[in-house]
Amino acid sequence: MILKPVAEIRDPVHGYVKMTEVERDLIDSPFIQRLRRVHQLAGSYLVYPGAVHTRFEHVVGAMHLAGQIAESVAPSAGIGPDEIQELRVAALLHDVGHGPFSHMFEEVLAEKSHMTHEDISTRIVRETVVHDILERNGFSARRMSKFAVGKQDGPRFMNEIIAGGLSADIMDYVLRDSYFTGVEYGKVDITRVIDSLHVKEGRLAVDEAALYAFEALLLARYEMFKAVYFHRTVRAAELMLVQSMKLADGALALTDLSDLDGFLELTDEIVLQRLATLPPGGPALKEARRLAIDFRNRSLVKCAFERVVQRKDQLVSNIFSKQRVRDQVRAELADAAGVDLVTVFLDVPTTPSVPYTSSREAFTNVRLVQTREGVQSVNSVPLSELPIVGSIAGFMDVLRVYTGRKSRRSVEKAAADMFRGKSFVTKMSV
Repeated sequence: MILKPVAEIRDPVHGYVKMTEVERDLIDSPFIQRLRRVHQLAGSYLVYPGAVHTRFEHVVGAMHLAGQIAESVAPSAGIGPDEIQELRVAALLHDVGHGPFSHMFEEVLAEKSHMTHEDISTRIVRETVVHDILERNGFSARRMSKFAVGKQDGPRFMNEIIAGGLSADIMDYVLRDSYFTGVEYGKVDITRVIDSLHVKEGRLAVDEAALYAFEALLLARYEMFKAVYFHRTVRAAELMLVQSMKLADGALALTDLSDLDGFLELTDEIVLQRLATLPPGGPALKEARRLAIDFRNRSLVKCAFERVVQRKDQLVSNIFSKQRVRDQVRAELADAAGVDLVTVFLDVPTTPSVPYTSSREAFTNVRLVQTREGVQSVNSVPLSELPIVGSIAGFMDVLRVYTGRKSRRSVEKAAADMFRGKSFVTKMSV
């Protein structure tokens, strides 16, 4: 099979993105079109007004870059047009299961149903019109449902192109998010990274000569992490959204995904409108409605306490992964401050500063292709040994406490007392 473009999209980040017939059919499907109505960065536009780009542009960009990566590694990987097309389709479908406000909805989903957007993506590919389009064009919908989330049973490098530190996903969102927010961190030479990729022993590897470009990509993601993804005010808005959706889930059945056609209606504006116009009910619905209206009016909770923890040891890692401990600490804070529990928010981001691999393991090593006296070899080098990236490997957690304007002073004092000195680690390791 030869990839034959039948149409093109003008993208502000990558220029003209050409698409094949199956890609055009998938893009025209309601499940991909729905992504036009889901912001890529949830509530970030309340801080960065230009950040109104959507998941739609991102998946088209990821498809484009997956194709470029596939073509770059084709000689060393032994793949042809069929595999390249599969990779492009998998990248196009990789975010099809994202709910309203993207990762914010996933926080609600994880608590209410123990599902992820990847689980929904898998179902959409298998159970909807997406299945029909794939099968009609000669693809196995079952195989592509796994491939789209980086879990297909074939060569590992194929999954790594879809998800992980060298994936089309990260290359696109770092550039795209930087472009639309207006920050400068995403100006990375990804063409150099892509051209330097090889497949060795079934895995993606980077040419040693282009290591600087790979490091620049990871550093750009780290800076975006600090400046945008976990910006203090961005997180304030997102915490309010998450809490509103959690409180209203019973009334609005947001996480009841038994009917995937109904999932098409779960877009940012529709869900926000439903939350802001909730009918009179008990205290939970009243609070959910208030939070949604305040979000819409950008009347956000305030940060009363902040502490940065560079998390590399296992003890601190375990502390920050225990939801029950965070719930306990939040309750103690509210009690100490003498305020209602619903007015206190404890934010402990747990996204790693260096992304996960396609198998959802910590991305701790990079495979480098080294050439010495004309002889090529590949070696796995720990990120900790790289002079620059080693300093950011692991997690950077920003522990924050938020509350309303009226209770800010009392919560600030309670948080300062609780997290002062060694008592911080003692309390959080319970």
